[in-house]
Amino acid sequence: MREFPKSLGLAGSLLIAHPNLLDPNFRRTVLYISANDPQDGSFGFVINRTTEKTVADFLPEQDLGVLGETPVFIGGPVSGDQLTFASFTWEDDEIECRTHLAIDEAREIAVADFSAVRAFIGYAGWSKGQLEAELAQKAWLVQKPDRDLLDLEKCKEMWPTIMREHGPWFRLLAAAPDDPSKN
Repeated sequence: MREFPKSLGLAGSLLIAHPNLLDPNFRRTVLYISANDPQDGSFGFVINRTTEKTVADFLPEQDLGVLGETPVFIGGPVSGDQLTFASFTWEDDEIECRTHLAIDEAREIAVADFSAVRAFIGYAGWSKGQLEAELAQKAWLVQKPDRDLLDLEKCKEMWPTIMREHGPWFRLLAAAPDDPSKN
């Protein structure tokens, strides 16, 4: 997997799936965009879908220490067989995300601040102009992240919480079942 440079525009933003987005890979997801480049495309991780497993479940032969207790998230539909570590740290009101951490580096960060490290299976990626086209189709809402991004207890409820904050129309769409015949 190639590394994308952190650059212009959407890098550092949250993408929130519009309630009408039906793609099962992104339905009701919140993504952190760590890189967005006009030539290379965009790269990020789904941050609100856990696997209910920890890093130790995926790497049982490794001496992981506290890193082994880190929950593993489904980062996206690309490279679903690859485990990637990322760190999230706050500097003033901005979040910094470092991706593709080596296991030793991720373990050191986890020892210092367990909540700063995330592990992902897969990632989300868009080719040049693809994400911008999806934004033009109103498939995504964009907003700045807040400190709840790192709260493991709140991550599962992040999408409905954000929808409620966007007003009654979004709240109604978010509460609708995937299959309207089950309403």
